[in-house]
Parts: sequence; structure tokens; C-alpha cells
Amino acid sequence: MFRERTIPQDVAAVREEYAPNALVLDCERDFETLPIPARDDLALLTDELRPFSAPDEWLPDDAPELLRRFAGNDLVVGMPGDGSVAWTHQTDPPVVFVKARVQGSPEEFIDFLLAEALVEVGLDMPEHFLEFFEEEYAEFADTVPLDAASTYQLAVALCDAYVGLHTRAMFADWDGSHPRLFEAWQDAGQRIEPRLEGITREVAMGRTDFSDAAEFACSAVKHGIEPPAPFAVFDTQAYREHGASFAVKWAEKTFDSE
Repeated sequence: MFRERTIPQDVAAVREEYAPNALVLDCERDFETLPIPARDDLALLTDELRPFSAPDEWLPDDAPELLRRFAGNDLVVGMPGDGSVAWTHQTDPPVVFVKARVQGSPEEFIDFLLAEALVEVGLDMPEHFLEFFEEEYAEFADTVPLDAASTYQLAVALCDAYVGLHTRAMFADWDGSHPRLFEAWQDAGQRIEPRLEGITREVAMGRTDFSDAAEFACSAVKHGIEPPAPFAVFDTQAYREHGASFAVKWAEKTFDSE
């Protein structure tokens, strides 16, 4: 299932700076959540497994089953929204996974995703939004008048914005030290910008789902691109400082006004 990935010099330098013990593994098969046999293989490659768990009170009544499994006692690695490169700190050492779906993607972009994951591991960012919201997720979900899947997608987006506020300064500093990774970060941001044009109007007209718009807008944060309203508040020092509590208050204000 796994084999250690050979990483280029600039990605190796990022790993050495932020997460020197992290494993970077190629996956033979694509996955959203790592299947049980693969988790058994992972146990052979790591020194310790430390499954995340959370109290039932953290979850709303309509929480998706996969989220309940993540909050339970089983080791659940990978969740919807993780993308082509995922990571976990539920193992010692932490592991970065390159999913099979990356085949055909530009190498520079894949390497940026790897470097991004290593920075997130090194900064001890939340692996999943439930780690970010903690007990406030139930309140957030009760406030958001969307179905469970859309609420999940919105929570992923808001967590991504929070993480981006902490990581983007590192990416910007790569201009001189790791120019190839810096250019890939910039290029990814430039690809997002056209999708943000008029997106607030599209949501108002019902052409774009609110959670889809949030996903694009919050992705912009980690690339230093100002997101449109009502997501611009997530590109602020206040959000960086107050995190989940800020997100809950934003949801109350945003959806009460509709």
C-alpha cells in the first residue's frame, strides 16, 4: 500500500525545518479515508498510533457517520476535503500521504502540496476541523441552516482559512529560499482569483452553493488573496486569534440576517 516517496531538495529542506521526523509516503491506491488493511500497514511503518477521539457532545445529532467514526476510538486517517495530499499526527512520527489521484498533476504543484503539509505538521495545525472547533462544532452546526454535508463542507473551509492565516507567511518567504515552491504557491492562488469574481452575486442568485463559495473564498486566504464578502472576515487577525469562537459568532450573524 505504501512506499516512501523520494522528495526533491527544496521539499526536503522544508521538512528539515518544520517536521524533520515526518514520513512522506506514496499510496498505491486512492482513498478518501484510509482502509483498515492500510492502517495495519501504517502501524508497521510508525512507532505509535494515537487515534484522535472526542466526546459525543462535540457532534450535532445529524453528524455524518464518517465524522462520528473520526471522533470515536478508531484510527481514522483521511477525511472528505483533504485533497490529493493528506497528513496525520495521529501517528509517531507524523505521516504525509501522497494519494494515487495526483498522477498527471504538475510536479511543482504536488511538491508545493507536500511542502504545505509539512509546514502544517510542523506548526501543529488541526488535522481536521473537529480538532479546530472542538466542543463548539455542535453549536456551529446548529446555527448553520444547511444540511449536514454542506455544514461539513463549510466547516472544512473555515478551518482551511484559519490554517492559511498561520502558514501563508512561510510560503511568501520562499520567494528567495525555495523559488520553485513559491511560484507554485503563487500560481495556485492566481487560478483561484477568477473563481472569486462575482461569487457573492452567484450565491445570492442561487447559482453557487454557499458552501462551495466558502471553499473557494477560504482557499484564497492561504494564498494572500482577499476573499469576497461575507468571507472577508476570515482574512483578519481577529480570526487568527479567536478561531472557532469567531467562526461561531460569524455564523450566527450571517445566517440570522438572511
